[in-house]
Amino acid sequence: MTTEEKMKANRKTAIIVGALFLIAMATSLIGGAVLIEPVLADADYLTNVSASENQVIIGVLLELINGTAVVLIAAMMFPIFKKYNEALALGYVAFRIIEAVVIVAAVVSPITLVALSQEYVTLGAPDVASFQTVGASLLAARALWAGLLLAIFFSLGALIFYYLLYISKLIPRWISIWGFIGAALILTWNFLNLFGISAGMILALPIILNEIFLAIWLIVKGFNSSAIVSESEKQL
Repeated sequence: MTTEEKMKANRKTAIIVGALFLIAMATSLIGGAVLIEPVLADADYLTNVSASENQVIIGVLLELINGTAVVLIAAMMFPIFKKYNEALALGYVAFRIIEAVVIVAAVVSPITLVALSQEYVTLGAPDVASFQTVGASLLAARALWAGLLLAIFFSLGALIFYYLLYISKLIPRWISIWGFIGAALILTWNFLNLFGISAGMILALPIILNEIFLAIWLIVKGFNSSAIVSESEKQL
């Protein structure tokens, strides 16, 4: 493949990866924060989850799309990243796959709660305590998978991702530093939550804004052509 062909291929990759980042961000925020979590947070969730069945199912589908998108991002970036550090490139793919698995595990609770809520409403709740126990267990499982483990694996993968972007100079380094800090703040957020300290969404905003900005940058600007040419020349 000639240098020009490599440039065109990498430009196409940048556009696709940028689009996937936007898809992942939108489906994650809308699916979880907008559609699923408000229903599960309702005090009378055992009754209202079944009434909001369509909303929950759409949210679940969006979260599954998010899981697919994050794996595709890793798959698209691996051929580029492995030229700079193959071990870390493989690590990034591994963390993204684990993140997708966690997303799949996290959607089990909302789906199960829909069925539980339907039975609760149909039977008129003859044994409220047992329904509440099962419901509380499902909410706890959702909190573990979606609230803790997902953020941890996302952050670890993001740290590798932005480090590889930094050493490769595929994008301006200040964007990589911004993303690296944002990922570290997500880890800090989870650490604080373990001790019951709520920091709200303030620690998540830097990485959210960074990924949106990065996505737009990749779509509009693409990868740094000089970095790609330089790496190609090293391999000759």
